Amino acid sequence: MINSMTAFARAGAGAGAAVGTLVVELRSVNHRYLDCHFKLPEELRSLEPAFREALGKALDRGKVDCLVRLQTTPGDRPLELDRARLTQVLDACREIAGEEDTVAKPDPLAVLQFPGVARTASPAEDEITREARAVFDEALASLRETRAREGARLAVLVRDRIDAVAREVDAVRARVPALREHQQTRLRQRLAELTQALDTDRLEQELAYLAQKTDVDEELDRLDAHVAEVRRVLDAGGPCGRRLDFLMQELNREANTLSSKSTGITQTQGAIELKVLIEQIREQVQNIE
Repeated sequence: MINSMTAFARAGAGAGAAVGTLVVELRSVNHRYLDCHFKLPEELRSLEPAFREALGKALDRGKVDCLVRLQTTPGDRPLELDRARLTQVLDACREIAGEEDTVAKPDPLAVLQFPGVARTASPAEDEITREARAVFDEALASLRETRAREGARLAVLVRDRIDAVAREVDAVRARVPALREHQQTRLRQRLAELTQALDTDRLEQELAYLAQKTDVDEELDRLDAHVAEVRRVLDAGGPCGRRLDFLMQELNREANTLSSKSTGITQTQGAIELKVLIEQIREQVQNIE
């Protein structure tokens, strides 16, 4: 399977969860290596090593940004009373009532609102981390699925264009004999226009040198070999972006050599078309893991 390095995933636990509202967002873009960055709330800072390890096992390359947001919802959690503080407040109320008969009994709601008397129970730390791990795992699974879907589309694009490269190489090879014959005919015509006698041996040497200088069979054979290797790598799948990028460099080198040896406009046009196709493939390969 071919995976892309560009993807986005989001997972969360709703407000009804024990820890409150928890959201994990993962963004991934292309990068030479695996580079992870985290933005975590203070309550979950201790989970960064575990998150980093999980990303390292799941992904091979890419720059990954992990954002975790935690918003507590105290309304769903029970109240905890500070009994000592409550006793102090009630004792103070009774003391005031003993000195002044007109003082009303303390309002229970007002007592609960007095600082330090009641507080919302906080979820246990292991409960928060357990929920965060589950949401992170869900986001990571979604990220991998997105990278796989995008990678499948990239593989189709690369295959289409590498097939076009193969067809263009075949077209150039088919035109080579006619180009050679045309070049040799032109040379013979120019030499025939000379008034002095020609050295037959020297003429054959010049024709052989011209044929050697403009021979592109080796470049075409290497282009075929590189095309075959690209197809093999795509069939093998897995993390292959670096290998494909190297193959694009090799294909481009052969296309440049083919252009420099061009002896006619059709061969030049073929070399240019090859370079355009190779550059299009290279742009797609940059996003493959």
